[in-house]
Amino acid sequence: MRLSAASLRLSRSPALLALALPLAAALAFSDETLDKVPKSEGYCSRILRVQGTRREGYTEFSLRVEGDPDFYKPGTSYRVTLSAAPPSYFRGFTLIALKENREGDKEEDHAGTFQIIDEEETQFMSNCPVAVTESTPRRRTRIQVFWIAPPAGTGCVILKASIVQKRIIYFQDEGSLTKKLCEQDSTFDGVTDKPILDCCACGTAKYRLTFYGNWSEKTHPKDYPRRANHWSAIIGGSHSKNYVLWEYGGYASEGVKQVAELGSPVKMEEEIRQQSDEVLTVIKAKAQWPAWQPLNVRAAPSAEFSVDRTRHLMSFLTMMGPSPDWNVGLSAEDLCTKECGWVQKVVQDLIPWDAGTDSGVTYESPNKPTIPQEKIRPLTSLDHPQSPFYDPEGGSITQVARVVIERIARKGEQCNIVPDNVDDIVADLAPEEKDEDDTPETCIYSNWSPWSACSSSTCDKGKRMRQRMLKAQLDLSVPCPDTQDFQPCTGPGCSDGDGSTCTMSEWITWSPCSISCGTGMRSRERYVKQFPEDGSVCTLPTEETEKCTVNEECSPSSCLMTEWGEWDECSATCGMGMKKRHRMVKMSPADGSMCKAETSQAEKCMMPECHTIPCLLSPWSEWSDCSVTCGKGMRTRQRMLKSLAELGDCNEALEQVEKCMLPECPIDCELTEWSQWSECNKSCGKGHMIRTRMIQMEPQFGGAPCPETVQRKKCRIRKCLRNPSIQKLRWREARESRRSEQLREESDGDQFPGCKMRPWTAWSECTKLCGGGIQERYMTVKKRFRSSQFTSCKDKKEIRACHVHPC
Repeated sequence: MRLSAASLRLSRSPALLALALPLAAALAFSDETLDKVPKSEGYCSRILRVQGTRREGYTEFSLRVEGDPDFYKPGTSYRVTLSAAPPSYFRGFTLIALKENREGDKEEDHAGTFQIIDEEETQFMSNCPVAVTESTPRRRTRIQVFWIAPPAGTGCVILKASIVQKRIIYFQDEGSLTKKLCEQDSTFDGVTDKPILDCCACGTAKYRLTFYGNWSEKTHPKDYPRRANHWSAIIGGSHSKNYVLWEYGGYASEGVKQVAELGSPVKMEEEIRQQSDEVLTVIKAKAQWPAWQPLNVRAAPSAEFSVDRTRHLMSFLTMMGPSPDWNVGLSAEDLCTKECGWVQKVVQDLIPWDAGTDSGVTYESPNKPTIPQEKIRPLTSLDHPQSPFYDPEGGSITQVARVVIERIARKGEQCNIVPDNVDDIVADLAPEEKDEDDTPETCIYSNWSPWSACSSSTCDKGKRMRQRMLKAQLDLSVPCPDTQDFQPCTGPGCSDGDGSTCTMSEWITWSPCSISCGTGMRSRERYVKQFPEDGSVCTLPTEETEKCTVNEECSPSSCLMTEWGEWDECSATCGMGMKKRHRMVKMSPADGSMCKAETSQAEKCMMPECHTIPCLLSPWSEWSDCSVTCGKGMRTRQRMLKSLAELGDCNEALEQVEKCMLPECPIDCELTEWSQWSECNKSCGKGHMIRTRMIQMEPQFGGAPCPETVQRKKCRIRKCLRNPSIQKLRWREARESRRSEQLREESDGDQFPGCKMRPWTAWSECTKLCGGGIQERYMTVKKRFRSSQFTSCKDKKEIRACHVHPC
């Protein structure tokens, strides 16, 4: 049984070719069906029209767009997944995107473009480049591609999938293999973004940011970098809504890029300080090496900052190292409440985001700049199979850090003078002057509350109380002290001390100098922590100013420098090394001369003794060539052990192996074994018998063609019986045969005078399977008579049409 050309063109996939014979019967692609497809239509429209079984509402297979949106945003990339519910599977598939109410026979009918994620799984269809099909012939339950939405004005789009499973093709115009997305109205852009409102709070508030890294080999075991894992120095600021440090959907500045790729906060700090009118506080905290340690070993990094009515937002970031350009942080976190107060506490779990400046997919991928630069986006568990966060089920990424922002003080006259709760009162107080504190480090308390009023209203002795809360007990074997404290006191007006004394907070950090060159002024503030017990007014100053000098010998030849950046990493991983720090020229001399101030400093640094770090390794080498010249192979890369072997055993891998894919190898024709020889076709005398074999795999990619599939050989069972009656019968048959031969020759002589012709040969095979081919047969001259004077005595040839049905 031969397949029609239409059925063979369902896919160029070997998997479908292997299924071609049974598919022909299953799909029943009749001539009547094919006649309905105009010959002018291309293959893309043909795969839409020539359908097999259609089962509406069938949910064994499904087509899903990540996030299950009903609308698409022009130019946005969406992840499309085609999957089978276990235990089902599919061998082949086709995926295509059409504008609504279009047939697909024209290029402009197709909407958006597909982008291949895994070339081993998917490829573009050779005869229909806008469609995606399978790359390799095998069973599968899931494939994924990206679809980039078309430009504005396209309208609704229909994503359609076909599935080849066993001997059935499903191609649904409705149901689980079809998804309709309409263009998002531009008037709704950004509606889901959190709006930043004007702040109505009064006074200022002071906060403490504490960063808890949770990125460890236990929480994120895949490819976790055991060496050099760290969080870079934290950098950020409290700012107004007119300034954006970084944001999802935006592009990373040069400062953000340097933090993201190098962990260097120097450029970012410079960018923040250049926005002095929009920034109240620069937020800085030290780096963490390694990335995770228990809190009883090392305190979590923290930093304090202030906010006011105009600069009520807070942003920060820190690099996850090593990584291509992955970071965590907060962007424009609003600390002002709708009730004109200040947020008491913010707790936020953080997942990594991609700065869009480096195209690596693993922690230690080599530098590969992203050109052109992409927008900042959160990482997902489906970004790349080699990603350390990859999850084939598409689950959420386990958080890598947590940030806690607590209000520790408010100052100035507040709009909402009623405290939120008791904890809020405690949070408004600065830490008390510390006496000797024997509180174990494993007991974590809140600050002490204010002293209560004295229990005595007369000059008799009484007592007053303060309290604190036990927030955490890290070691249950170590007892924690009481949460209440008592102190003797006397009634109002009976105190031996001065009842009019104000209790003031510590001075808050000095403001920046008012000028950038020469002598200017700076100020600092404090607030009343506890008013006098006798109800009198506090007369102590809450603000003070002083002169400040920037670049003392300021002149036209002076240059203005940025502050020194953080020290670089030590040049040695163990023992003695060097480290450097840098600063930049912020303003060149007014007279055009060269700036003479130094821009870098170096000093010695001491790392742990070398014998404690036996694994000192060289960088990875370049990947080797693929182990094969075609198809799937392997490639390797190596690194060397640089530390001495006697310092200890090194269990780090010195070689890595990964798969590589080159163009497909030629596939030769594959045949079954020969069948047994058939019985002889004669019961006696000379005859013949045959044997056959079947084609299992058609040749592909230039492979060897298929040899013969039928063989014939002679056979002789036994001599035929000889008896008079049979002999006479055969003589009679021979005479009749000679007589008929003479008659044919005479008739041939009549048709071809002067010639004796051989009989016509059998018709040759048709040159085409469909669409109109030709067949030929021949008659050759057997004998030419000498008396012939006719030129018509020569070989003859006839031609006829065949397989005229359309393809």
